[in-house]
Amino acid sequence: MRHALTAALLATSMFSLPTAAHAQAMTAEEAAQLRAELAALKAQVRTLETRLDAATAQPTPAPAPVPTPSPSPSVTAKPATEISWKGAPEIKTADGWSFKPRGRMQFDVAGIDAPAGVLGTRGGLTTEIRRVFLGFDGKIPGGFSYRAEADFAGGSAELTDVYLTYGSGPLSVTVGHVRHFTSLEDVTSDLFTSFTERAAFVPAFGFERRVGIGGQYKGKQLLAQAGVFGDDANSLLDDKNNSMSVDGRVIWMPKFGRTQLHLGGSVHFRDFNDLSTTARYRARPFIHTTDVRLVDTGDISATGEHGFGLEGALMSGPFHASGEAFWQRMKRPGLADPTFFGGYAEVGMLLTPGDSRSYRDGAFDRLRPSKPITDGGIGAVEINARYDHLDLNDAGIVGGKQKTALIGLVWAPIDYIRIIANYGKLWIDDARIPTLTGDRSYTADTFGLRTQMDF
Repeated sequence: MRHALTAALLATSMFSLPTAAHAQAMTAEEAAQLRAELAALKAQVRTLETRLDAATAQPTPAPAPVPTPSPSPSVTAKPATEISWKGAPEIKTADGWSFKPRGRMQFDVAGIDAPAGVLGTRGGLTTEIRRVFLGFDGKIPGGFSYRAEADFAGGSAELTDVYLTYGSGPLSVTVGHVRHFTSLEDVTSDLFTSFTERAAFVPAFGFERRVGIGGQYKGKQLLAQAGVFGDDANSLLDDKNNSMSVDGRVIWMPKFGRTQLHLGGSVHFRDFNDLSTTARYRARPFIHTTDVRLVDTGDISATGEHGFGLEGALMSGPFHASGEAFWQRMKRPGLADPTFFGGYAEVGMLLTPGDSRSYRDGAFDRLRPSKPITDGGIGAVEINARYDHLDLNDAGIVGGKQKTALIGLVWAPIDYIRIIANYGKLWIDDARIPTLTGDRSYTADTFGLRTQMDF
């Protein structure tokens, strides 16, 4: 339309020119006047075109917004899920749920050499699947956490840690089948101990997981634990087992630069009630492949037991030292109450540069090599030495004395693989089992090698 209007204006202007301009030659003055009229006409055309464009212009319409469908009231959005790896896959949701499988396998080669007549056919070098744990743990929204685990090494499932914990701050409460707040050696996981077996007083005095309820306060430098416990899950299958114990443990754990200090103590009060009128304390010779106990009190009439312990440890760079003492007193109405003693002293050193013993929440933790074999290193190598003492003689009870010097080597090629080798020299007095000549004081040698992995 714009071009048609321009053509019409030009045509009209041409018709308005003097007819003489077409019939005869124009003078110079007439030519100049004609050019001026044409220039004015072009200016008018441009003005008209500009006005016409303004009058007929249409704004480009904006695209219509696409409506967002509202979610159906019957459909709930699922929280985001995150999967990470911590030795095994750990699943977490945005609203606070988590789930992680866990487990461990320990394979032992061990042996004991003792004088003739002591071991019979239960000595020598042999093998054992020491532990096969399978289970899971995680968190539940609202400050709850859980764990369920069992040991399948014996051919049937035996419950280990099975508990529910409430509390995400310094205070927490735990209900279930757990260790009952005894000693550093007992609460340290068997994955992280210095030797293949724990100190002799731990099995001798019956430290094990028990069903109960406990509370804990964990501050920056103070750990306080206390609880009420029955017996272990298998023993509670007996209807008459109403034994009960009260246990507590307090730890001061300050850190000074790279030096971690650990000082504490524990108490234990237990009444057997209708469970039994006897108790028995005994220990293996630092290997688990034999059921021989060279020190053993036999069954002793008793209605309960009371115990208290002291513990200490220090970790500084590659060096660590630890020691414990525990006194277990039997309650025998009308008779003298014997008190038995167990304890140890240990020193250790990491031989690989940059490595150190780990510690967390009042117990030794995982040995993590700074240069694992996956990064071209050799892993972490640690050497440990320990003196262990167990005395089961007192107040007319002769259970024997077992003194042991141990040396061990630990190699952790990566975080979750660990190989332990240790040798022990035992001195036995008043042994439960005499030699062929009737001697109850003698020496024995033990050796243990463990390969383990966990996730």
